[in-house]
Amino acid sequence: MRSSYKPGWARFCGWLLKRLGWTTDNGPAPEKKVVMLGVPHTSVWDFIISYLFYTQFGKVAHVMIKKEFFFWPVGAFLRGCGCIPVDQSSSVAMVKSLIEYMESVDEFHLAMAPEGTREPVKRWKTGYHLIAKETGATVYMSYFDWKTKHIGIGKPVELTDDARADTQRIQALYEEMGLEGKHPEKYITH
Repeated sequence: MRSSYKPGWARFCGWLLKRLGWTTDNGPAPEKKVVMLGVPHTSVWDFIISYLFYTQFGKVAHVMIKKEFFFWPVGAFLRGCGCIPVDQSSSVAMVKSLIEYMESVDEFHLAMAPEGTREPVKRWKTGYHLIAKETGATVYMSYFDWKTKHIGIGKPVELTDDARADTQRIQALYEEMGLEGKHPEKYITH
């Protein structure tokens, strides 16, 4: 899997992001192994905006997507964008294989939506926590605010050994940020 894009493509993605009215606050993550939480996730457009954001730095932010979307010709396009096909029937196997892969490479930036869906969710998933703890990856509170059209890598989060407590703390921090999703009614933090 690739970890970077050519400079010309990176410049084009940055230009397009600006033309769409978005402001980049910061990025990319400086560490070699990173898990970026993408919040709020209410639309497929979140992927497109996030792709343009991270690609403008010449970096690849890998994203896990249901394997059912990897049919021809869409599958080739998704792989080219850094997407990873996953079998959601076994979340344990999915996380385990991702951890093994991340441990086998020097650099890997993974973007995840802790909500796990574009629908309103009160209890966010904790798979990011296990992946980060097992691989030593730094977790960032990344965001895309559709109200202000600001996007950024956010701040790193210290993790404890309590995934549920950490996730609740992260949800509270996101709530304080006052973000708005493309579909505001689909984003809840508590």
